[in-house]
Amino acid sequence: MLPIALSIAGSDSGGGAGIQADLKTFQAFGVFGTTVVTAITAQNTLGVRGVHPIPLEMVRAQLRAVAEDLRPAAFKSGMLATRELVEAVAEGIREHRLERYVLDPVMVATSGDRLLDQEAVRSVAEQLLPLAALVTPNLDEAAILAGGPVDTPDDMRRAAAELVERGARAALLKGGHLQGEELVDILYDGREWHEWRRRRLPTRSTHGTGCTLSAAVAAGLAHGRPLRAAVDDALAYVNRALRAAPGLGSGHGPLNHMVGADQG
Repeated sequence: MLPIALSIAGSDSGGGAGIQADLKTFQAFGVFGTTVVTAITAQNTLGVRGVHPIPLEMVRAQLRAVAEDLRPAAFKSGMLATRELVEAVAEGIREHRLERYVLDPVMVATSGDRLLDQEAVRSVAEQLLPLAALVTPNLDEAAILAGGPVDTPDDMRRAAAELVERGARAALLKGGHLQGEELVDILYDGREWHEWRRRRLPTRSTHGTGCTLSAAVAAGLAHGRPLRAAVDDALAYVNRALRAAPGLGSGHGPLNHMVGADQG
């Protein structure tokens, strides 16, 4: 049977991130994608021009509709925008007993625009983190959630351990914001550490990398892949999509989601 995956996230009018990136990624990995749209954004490769949160009852209704008929084998959340949305999503996850949850704690867009208000940050840490099979912060998000600067691989390890201590079953710290030519991604599941190292690519086409990565992990989990294998496949897919980026737009352009997945 075709696996089902769910994205709970915002819509990106530019097509490079959010719901749009997630559905393209699900397609590449051979899973059927479903969605709960939490916000509508007006954005392109140059930045975010507007954010319109979806009414809470409509978010709840979308989640109920998917859970009752197209129950996902795994799911992810991305942009949640407000504390009320975070709390509604947490409530829905618990109510419908959804499993294999990849939490992408989207707080700031690639362009630097803020996508999560201050009140929502505490709710993410207190309500969503303990539900997550995996949390996938970048360095800035990890610093906010773990409560300290995250600038080096050693800092990443400390932050990953802190996030697992706070309730996530595993943490993947993304090293795209590290200084230098070598990037490091670190996975900790409470028992084992795994690292991936690669050279930095000279590209501005980085819009949607976090959304794509978390969606790819969720797709792998929907297929029944072990967590480490799902992360390995996802990182490889994002790297290929970056290398094949089509160079669209005048700012931070999108990836090429059509490169296809390679699962083990």
